[in-house]
Amino acid sequence: MKRKRVLFLGCCLTAALCIILIVPPMLQPAPAPIDKQQVVASAINFLEYTNEPDALLMLDVIHRRFGIAEFADALQRYDQLLAEEPPEAPVMRLFRRIADHDNPLQVNDLNAVSFDVDFLTIPALYCDQLELSINYATQLVQAANSGGYMLTHALLAWIWIQENVCEVQLPDGFIENLYRANAELIDDNPVVSDLELEAAAFLYLAGQGALVDDAFVERVIAVQNYDGGWLSYSAEPGASHWHPTVVALMLLLHVEYPSDSYPPMLAPVSP
Repeated sequence: MKRKRVLFLGCCLTAALCIILIVPPMLQPAPAPIDKQQVVASAINFLEYTNEPDALLMLDVIHRRFGIAEFADALQRYDQLLAEEPPEAPVMRLFRRIADHDNPLQVNDLNAVSFDVDFLTIPALYCDQLELSINYATQLVQAANSGGYMLTHALLAWIWIQENVCEVQLPDGFIENLYRANAELIDDNPVVSDLELEAAAFLYLAGQGALVDDAFVERVIAVQNYDGGWLSYSAEPGASHWHPTVVALMLLLHVEYPSDSYPPMLAPVSP
């Protein structure tokens, strides 16, 4: 009798094990799909009260392009900072034209420009008022060949040159290479960097969003911080930063709200 009981228990255990192995693991719930609109909303919340001047100008672009109500006062807040006459006021006055086509150009402010990327983009920002220098095309090509942030800002300068309807004689194939080189900054590494986010956002601003891989967009969503922001380099611990967050938001808004025609990045002429 004891032997039969042992055999019976052994059969039961074997049967139970078979059931566990054969039945597919359907008892574990599938991961919930990511709500991209919630990702966007969290990023908007993170940026809503920023006082970074450059961020405010980009938020003005986002407001005009996507109608994000939280950023409707971005230019007003920028002007409040400018009224305090911070040390960077001359450069702030120059870049204010992103949000106001009629922004008065104070020529003396050009003497305050000191960063390489600004030497590249400010002439493009005012090329409909100040003729581009004879060597600007060479400067643009050299910037693109330098890679990194000079490459992304070469693309930004090209966007502004087009929107201001300016002419510059560039080598054959340069523009296509400019787009491709920016797309190549975005690699398959699961780590997401500020440079990749900027390249992706600028490609969308240039109407070249098709060059940005969908897999990269998914990685961007996956590394969003709990506070709604992004790190400059997702593999390193730290606090969310306004710059990767604003370009990530710019990217995701283009993905979430595709259109054949967006308002320009630069503010249009006043009616």
